[in-house]
Amino acid sequence: MNTPQGHYSFGLDKTPANYVPLSPLSFLARAAAVYPQLTSAVYEDRVFTWAETYERCRRAASFLSRRGVARGDTVATMLPNLPAMNELHFAVPMTGAVINTLNTRLDAAAIAFMLDHGGAKVLLVDPEFSAVIAEALSLMKGRKPLVVDVDDAAFSGGRRIGEIEYEDALASGDPGFVWSHPEDEWDAIALSYTSGTTGNPKGVVTHHRGAYLNAVSNVLAANLGPHPVYLWTLPMFHCNGWCFPWTIAATAGVNVCLRKVDPTKIFDLIARHGVTHMSGAPIVYNTLINAPGAPRGADARPVVGLIAGAAPPVAVLSGAESIGIKLTHVYGLTEVYGPAAVCAVQPGWDDLPVDERAQLTRRQGVPYPLQEGVTVLDPQTMLPVPRDGETIGEVMFRGNIVMKGYLKNAKATREAFAGGWFHTGDLGVLDQDGYVIIKDRSKDIIISGGENISSVEVEDVLYKHPAILFAAVVAKPDPKWGEVPCAFIELKPGATTTEAAILAYCREHLPGFKSPKAVVFGELPKTSTGKIQKFMLRDQVGSASAITA
Repeated sequence: MNTPQGHYSFGLDKTPANYVPLSPLSFLARAAAVYPQLTSAVYEDRVFTWAETYERCRRAASFLSRRGVARGDTVATMLPNLPAMNELHFAVPMTGAVINTLNTRLDAAAIAFMLDHGGAKVLLVDPEFSAVIAEALSLMKGRKPLVVDVDDAAFSGGRRIGEIEYEDALASGDPGFVWSHPEDEWDAIALSYTSGTTGNPKGVVTHHRGAYLNAVSNVLAANLGPHPVYLWTLPMFHCNGWCFPWTIAATAGVNVCLRKVDPTKIFDLIARHGVTHMSGAPIVYNTLINAPGAPRGADARPVVGLIAGAAPPVAVLSGAESIGIKLTHVYGLTEVYGPAAVCAVQPGWDDLPVDERAQLTRRQGVPYPLQEGVTVLDPQTMLPVPRDGETIGEVMFRGNIVMKGYLKNAKATREAFAGGWFHTGDLGVLDQDGYVIIKDRSKDIIISGGENISSVEVEDVLYKHPAILFAAVVAKPDPKWGEVPCAFIELKPGATTTEAAILAYCREHLPGFKSPKAVVFGELPKTSTGKIQKFMLRDQVGSASAITA
């Protein structure tokens, strides 16, 4: 026999009985069939069941289909964390189309580029963003999309700019709309744009298979039991909410929707709905830790929180425990569907002192359960770095939870996948356990007098200062050393300190060459997902003009 596996291939073909393309759409259908009366979503005074959510998704898909949306088309959203945003993560792929969730803090020029580049056929808009969307539509070079308003009774302001309102669109849709699985699980399910700081952002294309697998990986990595209650502190537009719209459907859980991060509101929702899980960047948790009246000790309800990014400050990890939130550190990028690595907790860690435990749990860790691999490689030789915690290489991913590539950008796709791994651009090391530890983005390493300084290491020291709420460290040009660390600091409400006091504090806790040589006080620029926009700080101090010595 000439078949690849001989008699194991002959007459043993894929059929509808033994093969269905993987798609997170399966999770919604199952939740509605098995748990039709369980709550699927709550927002303000509105409550939905899984049966109702499934019907609303089919109505939305029917409406889109009747407006000509089909396989390979793009449907864009400019929405906060509303039930509609959750529903569209199912309704759009039900038509075979691709959902493009736009960052709600983007300016009109960036939005116009994305709508043109992605070829959006329909755009759903919250009134809060009507002005910037109207401007973006005027800047578009190609065909303008059909605009659908998504009103929110809890928001006052903005105006309608669309042809039809979302609830009216649903009313016109068929509740019995017959959807089908993708023709191929490799079919695109989402388009997400990276937040590039130079040039146009790249469009990351992800597929049904990866979305399905990462949704399940979330269940395993975060230890989600059946019917979790998930609070939407993470923007759903960010990497499709790290795939959690699909994860919560897989577990028939509850989506507790939240328009914006408000500590008072968050603690109220946790208590009222019995929230079990949440996600966010370090800045979200730091805001909660320092919120006036934050419940502590016996008053705090236990919540499992996922925290992402570079190593979160120890002060955040330990502080979260004081308000009842036990953090699990995950790591990823838009190109890997959000989180695709986790700091897997080992037996015995819970018995360690909080600071020692925090040092272990702040690592980026190991592959997500259904991701093939994450490691640190020498980008020149593509060989693993030693497990010594010191040798720096580039963090790379490989597996089914990696994007298809960049839309209409074959060159960038080839470069990202060079050598059979996805290159993240993050610099890190491997410790003796094989856990990945990020040291910095390649552009965030400060080289002073030939010595490498990790901005993350300096920031971690700053975050331990009792007066500091947020900190960021960038390179500042220096005539002698080429560049030196400069600290940008946002103080806690009511706190006071001086540059001299901060510099003295750093010299007590860091080697002299790693200590900042200047301090700038003020509110730090942040993205809508809570990341500090270091490129703006670099521009402020002229980092690009530094001459490395």
